[in-house]
Amino acid sequence: MRDLEKQKNLELIFKTLKRDVDPVIKELLFLNVDPEFRELLEYQISTGGKRLRPALAIAGCLLLGGKLEDVLYPAAGLEILHNYSLIVDDIIDHSDIRRGKPTTWRKFGQTIAQCVAIDYSGTVLQAASRSSQPKAVSEIFARTIKFLTEGEILDILFEQSGREKDSYIIQHRYLEISEGDYLKMVSRKTASLFQTCCEIGGICAQAEEKQIKALKNYGFNLGLAFQIRDDILDIFGEEEKFGKEIGKDIKENKGGNIVFIFALQGLGSQGKERVLEAIKKKDNSRADVQEVIKLIKGTKAHAKAYAMGERFVQKARKNLETLPQNQWNDFLKEITDFVMEREK
Repeated sequence: MRDLEKQKNLELIFKTLKRDVDPVIKELLFLNVDPEFRELLEYQISTGGKRLRPALAIAGCLLLGGKLEDVLYPAAGLEILHNYSLIVDDIIDHSDIRRGKPTTWRKFGQTIAQCVAIDYSGTVLQAASRSSQPKAVSEIFARTIKFLTEGEILDILFEQSGREKDSYIIQHRYLEISEGDYLKMVSRKTASLFQTCCEIGGICAQAEEKQIKALKNYGFNLGLAFQIRDDILDIFGEEEKFGKEIGKDIKENKGGNIVFIFALQGLGSQGKERVLEAIKKKDNSRADVQEVIKLIKGTKAHAKAYAMGERFVQKARKNLETLPQNQWNDFLKEITDFVMEREK
């Protein structure tokens, strides 16, 4: 019963913060934009999302004594930056569905989606310029975009087949992926943005350096756990809840999924060969995907991945101990509970 109450409280805070930040997101997206094209820019944001990333920034700011107006514009910019990366990611991966709806490129075509992504990148700069610490926020946004890009490149290089016309990928593809390789990739592609959200919150509150560092460490470890949970859901989730196709990483030849790495460690030679064959196969059928998932379920990959995610959750929570103990600290703790239990 207590867990249900905590979940309802968490959902209520997310809903409240979403109500605060969504008008600012729309305001920023529509700046200097012809009304004719507003539908194109609004679609990606309108497809859903809890607004977790702006919530982290706002909570971090309020936790350390800042005010909502100090952080609202950069928080909105963080959600736009996140969705900018999703638009690009969906184009690269040819993903049709996100949050249970057609992706931006599937809705409007790749050319228009690329234009929308460029527009989003410009809007991120406008968000930074309207923050209470514009120079610092702009620098952090720029750094984060570079980290996200490096993470995306690594994710592509971890693919086990495809993109035969891309010479750099063919020459630099990772044929074996270690846990260290995986963590390097997700540190950039996912955890860096979570870290940035928390850092922005602290900076907008004009907090002490040691407090900002603790917030950054919280966000970084939370981001690692979040991605590990995503990897678990890709194989073990329920499609209706997850909002994306189950086994998508298998179909897209993605080697950078921690579940695959742990499964390959636990399979016999025949099972390992079959999983690797599927990850490298260009056109996996539904039956292929289901066969591989069944093989993975026969290993301890789920338990090992979950345990890894929980270790990062505990590291995240540890950093909150040194920060002021108030309702926003409690909110950030509740987010750590949510991350590894979520179904989407």
